[in-house]
Amino acid sequence: MEDIRHPSAQISTNDIPGIIPILPIVDTNLFPKMVLPLVLIQKEAIDLIDEAMAGNRMLGLLLSRRSDIDSKHTADDLYRIGAVAVILKMSKMEDEKAQLLIQGLNRFKVTRYIQGKPYMQAEIEVMESRNIDPSVENRALMANIVEQYEKIVDLSPGLPSELGQMIKSLQEPNALADMVASTINAPVREKQKVLELLDVTRRLKKVTRLVNDQLEILEMGSKIQSQVKEDMDKRQREYYLRQQLKAIKDELGESEDESVEILEYQTLIRKKKLPDEARKEAERELQRLARMHPSSSEYVVASTYLDWLTTLPWNEASKDRLDIQKARQVLNQDHYGLEKPKKRILEYLAVRKLKKDSKGPILCFAGPPGTGKTSLGRSIARALGREFVRIALGGVRDEAEIRGHRRTYVGALPGRIIQHLRKAGKKNPVFMLDEIDKVDSSYHGDPSSALLEVLDPEQNFSFSDHYLDVPFDLSDVMFLTTANVLHTIPAPLRDRMEVLELNGYTEDEKLKIATRYLIPRQREANGLNATQIKITSGAVKKIISGYTRESGLRNLEREIGTICRGVAAKIAEEKAESLIIGQKEIREYLGPVRNMPDLALRIKNPGVVVGLAWTPVGGEILFVEAVAMKGGKGLTLTGQLGDVMKESASTALSYIRANAGKLKVKDSFFETHDIHIHVPEGSIPKDGPSAGITMLTALVSLICEKKIRPRLAMSGEITLRGELLPVGGIKEKVIAAHRAGIRSIILPLWNEKDMEDVPDHIKTQMDFYFTDQMEKVLENAFA
Repeated sequence: MEDIRHPSAQISTNDIPGIIPILPIVDTNLFPKMVLPLVLIQKEAIDLIDEAMAGNRMLGLLLSRRSDIDSKHTADDLYRIGAVAVILKMSKMEDEKAQLLIQGLNRFKVTRYIQGKPYMQAEIEVMESRNIDPSVENRALMANIVEQYEKIVDLSPGLPSELGQMIKSLQEPNALADMVASTINAPVREKQKVLELLDVTRRLKKVTRLVNDQLEILEMGSKIQSQVKEDMDKRQREYYLRQQLKAIKDELGESEDESVEILEYQTLIRKKKLPDEARKEAERELQRLARMHPSSSEYVVASTYLDWLTTLPWNEASKDRLDIQKARQVLNQDHYGLEKPKKRILEYLAVRKLKKDSKGPILCFAGPPGTGKTSLGRSIARALGREFVRIALGGVRDEAEIRGHRRTYVGALPGRIIQHLRKAGKKNPVFMLDEIDKVDSSYHGDPSSALLEVLDPEQNFSFSDHYLDVPFDLSDVMFLTTANVLHTIPAPLRDRMEVLELNGYTEDEKLKIATRYLIPRQREANGLNATQIKITSGAVKKIISGYTRESGLRNLEREIGTICRGVAAKIAEEKAESLIIGQKEIREYLGPVRNMPDLALRIKNPGVVVGLAWTPVGGEILFVEAVAMKGGKGLTLTGQLGDVMKESASTALSYIRANAGKLKVKDSFFETHDIHIHVPEGSIPKDGPSAGITMLTALVSLICEKKIRPRLAMSGEITLRGELLPVGGIKEKVIAAHRAGIRSIILPLWNEKDMEDVPDHIKTQMDFYFTDQMEKVLENAFA
C-alpha cells in the first residue's frame, strides 16, 4: 500500500490555480478549513488523484444532485459552487481503491468546464466571504449558535464533548458558521445552501435555523425516548422496534407484503357481507392485527375474534319446507299421539307459508320425563327442513354461559347461543333449550335474565353477546324449550313462552308406541332381527302394568332392552334360534312383578279412601287412612305431609265438627277419641291442597263407620264452608286412576272443562261425578 503524507503548509488564496480537477461527491459536504475522509472506487477519480498528487495536490469538490455512487456524474448533475481542497494524505489499497484525507481551503464557483481529460476539469473563480467583521448582530448570532450547539452536543452521543469547547474558542463568524454547519446532522442540500452563502450574516442566520431544527428534533426524540422507557414492557418494545424496522424498510423500498392471514381475513369479510356494525368492528380489529407480531399474545386474541366474526352465519339460512301434508306425515312417523304440539307446529307452518316474515314462536314443551319432548324438537326440525341445535340448561348458573365473556378475560368465548349457531352453520335453526326449569342463579349472575332477551321476538333481532359486542339477529330462529315443571321458571321468562303440555301416556298409547318404535329400536340396538325375537301385546301390557309406573316411556324401553339382551345372550350361546316372549316368559327376564295391580280393590274397612295426586313424573293414586282411639281431641298426622296438607286435615276435621248434626256424628265422639291420619309411603314427601276432599271423606267414613264405594277415587280442595275448589293435573290423575283399576272419580265442578284433555277411550270406561258441595261428595262416596 502506498502512503504519501503532505507536510504542513500555509496555502493562500493566490496559490489556488485558475484551472483545477473536479471531484464529484455524494451525500456529504466539504466546508473551508474542515477535514474530510473519502474513499474512491472509480478509475477516473483515482486517475484524478494521481495527477493531483503529482502536482499541487489541489482539487475542487462539488456536490452531486444524484445519490448513486457507482454511476458516472456529468456537469449537469453538479452544483456550481463547492470548495477547493488540498490532499493531506492518500493511501492506495490492494482492491484498486484509494483512501483520502482532504482539507477545505476556500469556496469557488465553476465558470467553465474544460474537456480533454478522462476526469472533469474546470475554470474556477475563488469566492471570498463578505461582511466577516464581528459586528453586534454577528456576535449575537454567534452566541446563540454556541449556546444551542452545546445542547446539541449533550443530546447527541455521536458528537464528542470537545466540540462544544472548540466552538466556544472560535472568534471568527465565518469559521464558526462553517464548522457548525459541517458537524450537525442536517440534509446535505441545506448544507449546500450554507456553502453558497457569501454574506456571513445571512450564513449565520441560516445556520441558526438549522441548529434550532436539529435541537428541536433531538429534544423531541429525547422526550419520546424517556416516555417510552417509563412504560414500555417487552411486548411494547418489540412493537416499537418492529415499527422502526418497518419505517426503515419503507424508506429503503423493501416493505414486506401483507401476510397471507391478513389477506384471508380481508377476503372473508368481503365475502360474508357482514352487517355494517359487524363489518366495521371486523375491519377495526383487522387493522390492529396487521400491526401486531404473530408471536404476541394479543395477536391470538384478535385472530380468534376475527375467526368468530367471519364464521358466524350472518346471512346463511335454511329454506323452510312449507309442505303441510309432508310435515304432518313426518310428525306422525316420529311420534304417536301428542296431538296438541303437532297441531301447533302445523299452524306455524301454515302461517309461515302465508306470511314469509312472521317471527318464530317460542314454544315450551312441559311434561314428565320420557314423554318425548326433546325428540319432538328433532322431528320439528326434520319437518321444517332446518338444522337442529340442542343446549342442555340443567345446572347452568352463570350468565356468561348464555351471553359469553368479554374479550378482556383470558380464554374468553361467546355464549352457548352463538357457539351453537356457528356449529349449525345457519341463522334459522330449530334451537332447543332443554330443561329450562333447571336453570339456577348464583353470584355469577342469573342466566334466566339473559334468556329474557333471547326468547323475546321483540328484542332478539339485536341480541348482543358480550364476546362479539355486536348485535346478532335471532328473530329467524325457532326456539323450543322443555321443562318438567313450570313453577320453577321465573314468571317474566314463562310469560315469553307458549306452553304446550305433554302429559303422560295411557296404557293403550304406550302399547302402540312400544310396538311401533321401542321394540324395533331395542331389537336393532342389541343385534337382533324381527325373526329372532317377538314380544306379544300381552307381554308388553304386563311390562307396563307390572314393572313400570311412569308417565313417560324411559323405564318401559329399558325393560324391553333387558329382554332383548337376554334373548341375544341365548341366541349367541346357540341355545335357541328365535324366541317368542309372552306374559309367562316375562318373569324369566325381568324377575317378579314389582307393582301390585288393582290396589283400589283392597279397601275393606271404613276410614280408608283413595285420593289422586300429581307429581313431576305424572299422576299417582294416594291412600288416606284414618283411625280413632281413646283419648281427647288429639289429631296426629303422619306420612311426610307438608304444611298445606296438614292444614287440609285440620280444615276437614273442623268442618265435620261444625256440621256434626248434618252428618249424624255424636258430639261425644271428639271428646273421647284421638284421631290419627296416615298417608302410606311415608318416606316420600307429600303436599298440596287436593287431598282435602279425600281426608274429609276418610274422617266421615271412620266416624260414621261407613265403607267407601269400591273402585272410587277423588281429588279436590275443601273450604270450611264445605265448598269444593278446583285442582290441577286432572289428565295425569285420571290416567293414574285408570291404570290402578279405578272406575269412578269425584272431581270439583270447575274441573269439568279439563276433561277435554283426557283420552276418549278412558272417559268411556270410567264414571265421573262433578260437584262443588261437600255434602254431594259424601252422598256419592258411600256404598
